[in-house]
Amino acid sequence: MSGRWQRIQTSLTGGALLIAAASLVSKVLGFVRDRLLAAQFGAGDTLDAYYAAFKLPDLIFNVLVLGALSAAFIPVFIERWQKCQTEEEKQQAWHIANSVLNILLIILAVLSVLLILFAPWLVPFLAPGFPEEKMRLTVQLTQIMLGSILFFGVSNVFSGLLNAFRRFAAYAMAPIFYNVGIIVGITAFYSWWGIPGLAWGVVLGAALHMLVQIPAVFHTGYRYSTALDMRDPAVKKIMRLILPRTLGLAVNQLNNVVITIIGSTLAAGSVAIFNFANNLQSFPIGLVGVSLAVAAFPYFSEAFSQQDKEKFVTHFSITLRRIVFFIVPAAVLILLLRAHIVRVVLGAGEFDWEATYLTAQTLGYFAVSLVAQSLLPMLARSFYADQDTSTPVKIAVVSLLVNVALSIWLAPQHGILGLAAAFSVANVVNMLLLLAVLRVRHGNLDDERIIRSTINILLASAVMALVTWISLRAFLPGINNRTFIGIFLQGAIAGSIGILVYLGIAITFRFDEVHLVTTRLQRIWQQLRAVLRNGGKWKQGAE
Repeated sequence: MSGRWQRIQTSLTGGALLIAAASLVSKVLGFVRDRLLAAQFGAGDTLDAYYAAFKLPDLIFNVLVLGALSAAFIPVFIERWQKCQTEEEKQQAWHIANSVLNILLIILAVLSVLLILFAPWLVPFLAPGFPEEKMRLTVQLTQIMLGSILFFGVSNVFSGLLNAFRRFAAYAMAPIFYNVGIIVGITAFYSWWGIPGLAWGVVLGAALHMLVQIPAVFHTGYRYSTALDMRDPAVKKIMRLILPRTLGLAVNQLNNVVITIIGSTLAAGSVAIFNFANNLQSFPIGLVGVSLAVAAFPYFSEAFSQQDKEKFVTHFSITLRRIVFFIVPAAVLILLLRAHIVRVVLGAGEFDWEATYLTAQTLGYFAVSLVAQSLLPMLARSFYADQDTSTPVKIAVVSLLVNVALSIWLAPQHGILGLAAAFSVANVVNMLLLLAVLRVRHGNLDDERIIRSTINILLASAVMALVTWISLRAFLPGINNRTFIGIFLQGAIAGSIGILVYLGIAITFRFDEVHLVTTRLQRIWQQLRAVLRNGGKWKQGAE
């Protein structure tokens, strides 16, 4: 790979753009996936069972692998790798990676077998309101989906290595292949094996998620071995750091479990509606919040390993302001155009008007906390980079208690909308507490610039909201909104006008974020042109 291409994908902005571009493709495929599911099954018993079946595999995967492994593994691996001077020392670093991988595989294999055997007794605790036939289907789908855990375990160790080396391209492609596998399950496996085929699509997606990263991992110099060295100080440190992060993720997963438990007692389709709305709102979160957080994480880790507070604050401020710059207007547009979004993405086949209305209203409640949800990945990584995985756990517990209390209070009165409101409030509380602790611990986080930028963004977004609302109400009612094309055009035109107004204000008043983004984009474009002029010939390892 050429040095220029290497600099593009390993830079903060370049890495974020690669992740964001791949996330965009993945999310579009996710919309295709959800539209296929909605059109085929509607918001009813089948999709309630399908989404509930994810809870047990997700609980194990998210607690033991996702985040926990990367939050502990990446900082420790980077710290060790930066000290490597000889080939022997590098082999020792790979020895650490393989030890972690093999320990994880053993744990996941044992857990998978046990959970498959005990699923008929465990699943009823996750969806106590399901009738007997629906419960049997949920158990069957759960047992199949548990097969995906091993693939995801290996895949996320590979993701950790690629993140450590800032090789974001293959890492960013993995979710695309995951969605491809699920779509194959919906379009092909379902026709062959019925509803269980949906779950086999999830397993296929997990396998593809792993396979697509293997070539890039091998290019870093990694080679698999059967190492299982639990006495290595670095392995011990990773395991020690994983424990509090595991507890934190367990708390986060309990949020989802609580939602499923309460949702199972509400009207049929409630679990599906919550998941559809959550998938829709995850589009900007993944595209912006997660992409920038993942790209910034190695920089945060390096800053702390070098004890360079100024470097951390600089990257923290830039990343936070970029997230706010993109997410605030996105939240406003989602709130205003929520019905259009739901009708365009999901409004087909068996997905009726009542399901559309409830999904749109749920999405509106989510939009209120969209900024908080988008900042959480970056704020959490600010602690992980400092090898502190315990503080976010304590804050997550507070957030969980808020969510449980509000869900129990609001759901009986307001149904699925009460669950969405509780979810949003809990996320805002989580974000504010993480930010407050960081401020106390590190002092000035470039506060003045962050506050000034946030005020400017809020004012510009308010103007954008007004213009978008006027466009919907005054200029576009003549469009036939009973057809797919009509509702799409109405939302797209109003949203585009609003976005142009927002960007016009940002450029006219020279928002810092516009300069940060455009300057880096210009540099990346120049580097890409240089690569193209070179005939696209990439030489692996060139700097």
